[in-house]
Amino acid sequence: MSDVLLPHDAALERLRALHPIKIDLSLGRTLRLLDDLGRPQDRLPPVIHVAGTNGKGSTIAFLRAIAEAAGLRTHVFTSPHLVRFAERIRLAGKLISDDQLNDLILEVERVNAGQPITFFEITTVAALAAFASVPADLCIIEVGLGGRFDSTNVIDRPAVSVIAPVDIDHKEYLGDTIGLIAAEKAGIIKPGRPVVSARQQQEALEVIETEAERLGAPLTLGGRDYDAYAERGGMNFQHGEALFDLPAPSLLGPHQIDNAGTAIAAALALGDPRITEAAIARGLTTASWPARMQRLTRGPLGAMAEAAGADLWLDGGHNPHAARALAEVARVMRARDGRPVTLIVGLVARKDAEGVFDAFRHLDARLIVTGFASDLAATPQSLAAAAPGLDVEIAADPLAALTLALERKGAEDRPPPHVILCGSLYMAGEVLAMDPATWPE
Repeated sequence: MSDVLLPHDAALERLRALHPIKIDLSLGRTLRLLDDLGRPQDRLPPVIHVAGTNGKGSTIAFLRAIAEAAGLRTHVFTSPHLVRFAERIRLAGKLISDDQLNDLILEVERVNAGQPITFFEITTVAALAAFASVPADLCIIEVGLGGRFDSTNVIDRPAVSVIAPVDIDHKEYLGDTIGLIAAEKAGIIKPGRPVVSARQQQEALEVIETEAERLGAPLTLGGRDYDAYAERGGMNFQHGEALFDLPAPSLLGPHQIDNAGTAIAAALALGDPRITEAAIARGLTTASWPARMQRLTRGPLGAMAEAAGADLWLDGGHNPHAARALAEVARVMRARDGRPVTLIVGLVARKDAEGVFDAFRHLDARLIVTGFASDLAATPQSLAAAAPGLDVEIAADPLAALTLALERKGAEDRPPPHVILCGSLYMAGEVLAMDPATWPE
């Protein structure tokens, strides 16, 4: 990765110092700065606002691909980034340029005038200001954390609110039960505005239904009002009397059928005649989402795997719900061709490592734990301790872990493995940053 310092890099670092608390869920600081900028959130194209514990990024990837296949110019705001901050802001289909980003950050910094505001809050404001200044047909905005007090929750009349599957994560901020977390996610529902929810656990479902009813928000619910399921190598989507016979999603894993279904339901809720069955089909096959079961063939790690005849995948699922979905992907891989599966796991120290390893407990796979270059990373030794009863190997970093995974250990006739490097998005970003050829675009 280049060590050239771009002008906006220095500005971004200054923004981090404006409010030292990394996460401080509140809308006051965001609304104050938006007001000072002339309320750009009121000048956006129709907004789809997406919350959820898992799957919201993939749902957004499908939504964007469907919209663009329909000819809609689409703004997208997502977080976190993997390699470059610019990945968070997509203007009418293209990542924001370095020059645009530099000018934007300097402007919001000038208007903020040194007042306390978190990094995520001020960069969210910057994204909304950018979206208001560039013409587009649609704006897709991902919640950063929770929903009710997330700084993205400043859109009074979203075209559609979307809630991806709710599960336990970020307990220190959102609560330690499914119901409490669902209440935070349901905070993006707005009076009288359509809401689409993925299939939910019962405790989350009750909260979402109650909030939608209280606000008079029409609710379209997965498993009740629409459904998506695999069919003959593709997928079917059913909504009322409509039945779409569609190709398989481009994103790998049985759980992506559900995410694609949520995206289709949300896209149809827009009521835009350009979103046809043909556009949906094209979008499903062209969607991409880096570090979510992403096949790596380039960069130093991808080249190592290719040379050994193995395939290398990168996945940033970092909680037990995501780990269960990944375990199912691994089972499918193993069943499809009989080749062994190796999981290389690296996690942030605050994550539920025990829950992640419980998801892998009955999986016929080799497990290697690793560290990575972040102060937040759990040590490989602590990860191994979180997996009692499992045969876990230890490696210092992703390169050493992959080297270990590719060793045949004297079994030269053993087929090369499927290797999945999984866990932290910080680790995924570190791997992608190794070579500009693998930087997200």
